[in-house]
Amino acid sequence: MAAKGEPVIIKKYANRRLYNTGTSTYVTLEDLAAMVKRGEDFSVQDAKTGEDITHPVLTQIIFELENKDGQNMLPIPFLRQLIAFYGDQMQMIVPSFLEQSMLAFAKEQERFRAQMKDALPRTPMDMMKMPLSMKALEEQTRRNMEMFQNAMRMFTPFPAGGAAAQQGEAPSRKEEGERGDDLQELKEQIAAMQRKLDNLS
Repeated sequence: MAAKGEPVIIKKYANRRLYNTGTSTYVTLEDLAAMVKRGEDFSVQDAKTGEDITHPVLTQIIFELENKDGQNMLPIPFLRQLIAFYGDQMQMIVPSFLEQSMLAFAKEQERFRAQMKDALPRTPMDMMKMPLSMKALEEQTRRNMEMFQNAMRMFTPFPAGGAAAQQGEAPSRKEEGERGDDLQELKEQIAAMQRKLDNLS
């Protein structure tokens, strides 16, 4: 059993069964998804080798959820952009960028939920305040969408491989210098976005 504060160990056997060592029970991918939603930390290990396979298992959970009717959350343009970054020089900063973007979005989500709770009428007087509450909710939704769109827009200037790669030409020193400048500019934009988000929270 995991010590307090340490992630629960999930063992995956050759027959693909998952065993939760914390509860001494077999679990499914749906159970692991529920643990994630509850904020329970876990690490998945290959039962035979002890290798950490948390990443592929979490990816599999996303794949399963995306294939459920009405559960699609990742838009096709985003998936295309993500695939395009594999093997690209921008790949090294994409994980940290996505992580910071999701953390920032989660902060906004908590604020949105709090406003949603406050907007629900409890008394006749609250019913009279509904228009103001709904306006605040609309504003919060607009801010959430704007933040996400800005984050997605930051990827757009960097198509995979660039025009030179599409034409089968090696990038010139000038192009490499421009890419370096673009990379520095992106890092500065991410830092600026993070500072703004920190000021909001």
